[in-house]
Amino acid sequence: MIRFEQVSVTYGDAARPALDGVDLTVPEGELCLLVGPSGVGKSTLLGTVSGLVPHFTGGTLRGRVTVAGRDTRTHRPRELADVVGTVGQDPLAHFVTDTVEDELAYGMESLGVAPAVMRRRVEETLDLLGLAALRDRPLATLSGGQQQRVAIGSVLTTHPKVLVLDEPTSALDPGAAEEVLAVLQRLVHDLGTTVLMAEHRLERVVQYADQVILLPGPGEAPVTGTPADMMAISPVRPPVVSLGRLAGWDPLPLSVRDARRRATGLKERLPETVVLPKPRAESRTTTTEPATVTNLSVRHGRTTALRDITLSTAPGEITAVMGRNGAGKSTLLRSLVGMHRPASGSVRVGGAVPHRTAPAELLRHVGLVPQEPRDLLYADTVGAECAAADEDAGAEPGTCRALVSELLPGVPDATHPRDLSEGQRLALALAVVLAARPPLLLLDEPTRGLDYAAKERLVEILRGLAAEGHAILLATHDVELAAELAHRVVVIAEGEVVADGPTAEVVVASPAFAPQVAKILAPLPWLTVPQVKAALEEAR
Repeated sequence: MIRFEQVSVTYGDAARPALDGVDLTVPEGELCLLVGPSGVGKSTLLGTVSGLVPHFTGGTLRGRVTVAGRDTRTHRPRELADVVGTVGQDPLAHFVTDTVEDELAYGMESLGVAPAVMRRRVEETLDLLGLAALRDRPLATLSGGQQQRVAIGSVLTTHPKVLVLDEPTSALDPGAAEEVLAVLQRLVHDLGTTVLMAEHRLERVVQYADQVILLPGPGEAPVTGTPADMMAISPVRPPVVSLGRLAGWDPLPLSVRDARRRATGLKERLPETVVLPKPRAESRTTTTEPATVTNLSVRHGRTTALRDITLSTAPGEITAVMGRNGAGKSTLLRSLVGMHRPASGSVRVGGAVPHRTAPAELLRHVGLVPQEPRDLLYADTVGAECAAADEDAGAEPGTCRALVSELLPGVPDATHPRDLSEGQRLALALAVVLAARPPLLLLDEPTRGLDYAAKERLVEILRGLAAEGHAILLATHDVELAAELAHRVVVIAEGEVVADGPTAEVVVASPAFAPQVAKILAPLPWLTVPQVKAALEEAR
């Protein structure tokens, strides 16, 4: 269905190609997973299938890419629209209408689909993706995960032969992600749709893939094979595979179910208790108090987004705020930086009332990394962004640049932020905020677009900040991140706190938020592969 013949892509005067030596075939009716570290060219490879590369992105495409027999060099994206449906990392970039139902219908209108058929397909897609209750909602009022589902639905209604998906579950809660993946499986198995998908959260998708395309590094030729074979050599891998490697299992498990069946021997080697790290408030270096939220309610028009939230943070404590899409997590974080005025209750950050405090003053107390990192980026180069961040924060020159290098090494100063991958833009935005070293750091979906290596570097940076006494509050759907990093988990549902306690107690009690290791080794209280590794080394 998709054929790459000696394909390479070079942008502008770049020193090396973004893609090089791609020669492979994606068969019809298979779900093919594209994996590799951030910045290796996954989005570029997907763009060559839809025709966006090079028709809209620029650059030089060498070789040949054909989809259903059509050469993407000679067919522009609109001439491929009936066979290729594309969903990128940023759903907002896809929307051309104002409401959910109109957006689902727009692609079919462009292709001249009959009104009766359009109506039926819209209803089918609303049900498939759980969007029926949102059909009349303005797109601008949806949460990030809801917008992602609408973007996927707008492509599904046209019934394309090929679906190209870039991080399709990155903004979705675990339940919504499972729904989307179930829909993709149904399209592959029942309709013979070919799906080519890039995804960093491999723990969600690798068990569903028919084959894996591994991009080992920038400019390196891809390697293809079965998921088990590729996970054995991949530099990025989900926890279930890492646990299998640690335990010496062969073949490697790809799902929790497979691993649980083989975990009896491993459980016998592990103690029944685990000592979890506690907040290190004694290492605090700032006299500014973190946040205190008391009986907070926030309304968006007639909708109550938060209801009687009471929450406080401690110096050195890392708190993960979890819950389904639209539960109110982002609203809580934005309230802490003054973007929402309380309908009732109070918010104080470092003694300041956020919505009454000037931004320059508030920066001394709290910093927010939003879901869309581009909201913080305005300069023409990475170097200029870092220099401006250091100046705004009153930090030593080079502070922001050093943080960027820690998170994602190898990004040149001259690179324009728009040319970065989603994960690289997030790393840059995080570095811009961290340059000020605010006593309270807020992160909204901080691992969206990050591979496992970049996530590990992020974890180390955040742990270092917590050790210095900074309070960290992160809203996330990434259960593995919460298990690895958070001292405490707060679960929000319909704008109310429904659980608040130590990470191990909260996530293990919830099947939706339990990490893979906890599911495999239950009832033992182990949450992450590093915990298991340390315990096995001590037992020797």
